[in-house]
Parts: sequence; C-alpha cells; structure tokens
Amino acid sequence: MIGEKPLEQRICDSIIAQHLFQQGETVVVAVSGGADSICLLSILAKIRDELGINIHVAHLDHKLRGKASRADARFVANFAAKLTIPATIEQKDVTGYKEEHHCSLEEAARNVRYSFLADVVDRIKGSCVAVGHTRNDHIETILLHIIRGSGTTGLRGLQSESSLIFDEIKQPLTIVRPLLSITREETVAYCRQHNIQPQHDMSNDDLSFRRNSIRHELLPQLRNYNAGIEDALIRLSSLATDDLAYIEDQARNVWNLAVHVKGNAVYFDKKACKNLHISIQRQILRMGLTRLTGSTRDFDAGHIESMANFITKPTGKTLPLPHGLTLSSLYDTLVLATAEISHCPLPLLKGQTAIPLPGEIEVDGWHITAKITRQTRNTTRITQDSASEFTAMFDLNALGTDLMLRNRQPGDRFQPLGMNRTKKLQDFMVDARIPQAWRNRVPILCTKDHIAWIVGWQIDDRVKVLKNSGAIAQITFKSIEHADRI
Repeated sequence: MIGEKPLEQRICDSIIAQHLFQQGETVVVAVSGGADSICLLSILAKIRDELGINIHVAHLDHKLRGKASRADARFVANFAAKLTIPATIEQKDVTGYKEEHHCSLEEAARNVRYSFLADVVDRIKGSCVAVGHTRNDHIETILLHIIRGSGTTGLRGLQSESSLIFDEIKQPLTIVRPLLSITREETVAYCRQHNIQPQHDMSNDDLSFRRNSIRHELLPQLRNYNAGIEDALIRLSSLATDDLAYIEDQARNVWNLAVHVKGNAVYFDKKACKNLHISIQRQILRMGLTRLTGSTRDFDAGHIESMANFITKPTGKTLPLPHGLTLSSLYDTLVLATAEISHCPLPLLKGQTAIPLPGEIEVDGWHITAKITRQTRNTTRITQDSASEFTAMFDLNALGTDLMLRNRQPGDRFQPLGMNRTKKLQDFMVDARIPQAWRNRVPILCTKDHIAWIVGWQIDDRVKVLKNSGAIAQITFKSIEHADRI
C-alpha cells in the first residue's frame, strides 16, 4: 500500500506504544523455525538497537518428527548465528511427559515448551519471552475459547502481554506478543521479500489437533456466513476486553473486603459476596483461581458458574475442581484450597478432656467457655458466629456437669434434635455433608451417658432446652488456630 510504513517500523512503533520492552533487558525469543517466529526474530534483530534490548534465541526440539525436528533445530541455530544472536537449543521428551501426566499431546507439548522457555529465561537472567503469535492466532484462540465454553474472559483471546504460571515453572513467566497486529500472510510475505525460506511443520496440517481444525475447517465454513468473520471476532474481543477491564477494576476494589488469602487457601466471605453483582462474584472467584494456579486456562464458564452457585450453598457442600482444587461451603465462608484438610477450621483433638461447668479451658486449639444462666424468651439453642465459633444451649438438669470432650469413636450413636430415636454418628455426618477429611476433627461433647453435642452441627434431643427448663448451660467453642489461619 502506498505510504504504508515498512513492517519493521510498524512493529517497532507498536512495541514502543505498548511499552512491551524496557531498555537494557534481555528478551528470549521463542523460535520454531516457521514463518511467524522467523519474521519476529528477523525484525527484532533489526530494531534491537532502537529498542535498547538484547536478544537470546530459544528453540525446543519436541522429538516428535524425527529428522524434520532435527532439521528445524539446525535451521534455527544457523539463522541465529547469521544474526550474531546467542541461542539455546535443546531436546525434550514430550511423548514421555504426555504418558506420565495423562494429558493430550497438545497440552504436553505446550507445558514442556513453556517450561523450557522459563528455564532459559532463568538461566540467562532474561526478562520475558517473545513469541510469534499473529492476528490469526488471536482469532483462532477466541474461537477455541468459545468452543470450550470459557465465558466472557475467553473472548479476550490473546493479549500483547500476559503472565503464565503452572506447576513446572518456578515463578510467573511474562509472555510478550509483538506481532498480534499483523497477519500470518504478512509474516509469510516478509520472509519471501527477504529471501528467507522458513521451515514448514507438517504437524500444523494435522486436523486431529483442534487448533488446526479451527484454522483449516471451521474458519473457512464461517466465512460462508460472514466474509468478514475475522474482523467481527476482533471487534467482539475488543468489546469484551473493555467490559472486562471495568469488571476487573471493580473486583479489585472489593477484593480485600470479601477475600482473605492464606497459604494454599483462598477464603471468600459469603455475606460480602452475596451483596455483589454476579459479574463481580465471578471475577473474584477467577482471581482466587489465578492466585492458586496462575491462570484460569483450565476452568471454563461452567466451573465458574458452579463456584458462584456455592455462595448460597449450605454448610458441608464440596465442589471438586481441576488442578486438585476443592471449593467448600462453611458457615459464613467459601474456601478454595488444594486439599480439604488444609482448610478445615476444626483443630484436631488429641485425646479426652473433662470440661468444667461452669468454667473456661483451652484444649488443643479450642478455647471453651461454659456458663450457667437462666432461660429467657430469646434463648437460642445453637448459634454459629463464624466458621470457627459455635455456641449451644442445654437444659442443665438433663446435661449434668460431668462433661467429656473427645473425637468420634466407632459405634457412636446420638439422638439428633427433633428425632425420637438414635442414629449412627457416621450416618449423621454423611447426611450433614461433613467432608470426610474433617470427620475425625469434629469435637464430640458427651455427658456421662451419651453424646450431647456434635460441635458445630447438632445437639442431642435429650439435652435440649424446654419451655419449663430452669437453669441453662451455655457452652461456646472458639478455634484459636483458625484466627491465625486466615
């Protein structure tokens, strides 16, 4: 086009406008040998002095295509040498990773590749990884996210700069995409114009890979319905990005009011979350997932919706999630964690202990207060002030003062409030949806004859407060440990 800037200058202007690189930093350029990455490397080599950056090439042989893979590695090594750019070229066993982690070949290749790139960044003290994703990749990613059902967030597609975290890398990896404003056709034309013959990866033609199927089958079909489908998807992405920027800003404003993070657990205040718009609820849940896993890549809109529904779920419900996470509903809190036991608010009792009535005592992380009072019109049998503080009222004559605290024992039975017969404690815990990992931690308060209180859940009908009850025993359990945990 007459008057159009050369591609090198357009990319340079875009990098500067978006502040993608800082002067003096070393950028690791991921180079496969294909047209996109070779175009990126060639352009960055020409404008590196203007940008004030250093460049280091990284290439990974996935050991999937035999001689062709080795040819790619030699091509990249020679191309980098011609540009006087240092290069790190290695081989990794992607097939072995796939079998060990029971994942798809696409996922295995991606994880191994980014783990390698993160390692190179760490070794050479680089700042980020530049990849050759183009406008075409952006469009394909939007469609891929729509198909997966990832929700509004997925409509954003690829970003010029993003952060990546997963199990195999030590710290967040910054990914930069300087070519998102140009098309794959432009990178091919650039290579042709400069007499560069890039490598062709035959696996890019394999329609068994979903992204290839989208590129070669779905997009051509969509053009039959809308010749400008690519532009339409870019507009959709732009609108979604603007809306998400506002939602994310609002979510950040309420994060500290509704959420606490401790170790490998994120605690959401149910009451605070209930008062938020559903869009903000979803976003703070996504933020919680990102805190624990580094991204929401493996969580689709269905996962987020199920999590949001848990804000109104009763105590004891647990939702399994990808990456070994669970979301649990406590009394006033939702807990997102890597293991049920790690967020259990109940300190573990180590034996049997006599409980003074009246009196105060600390037992294995519990502060227990027992008082004798008189019944009033406002007497409440059981209250839960939080996920770690419980109070119950008992008829003193029925309860007695010979009280013992312990964990559950085989064969335990009690008579739940409102029932006229006893029930196995195990059956009660199952029916009450008490997580299995918590059950040995539930405190059991006993009289000399039977269980009086499943602390945090239910009292025994035989010690309930009646209309004609005289003296009342008021007993409160408060977790000392839980206050420190969150």
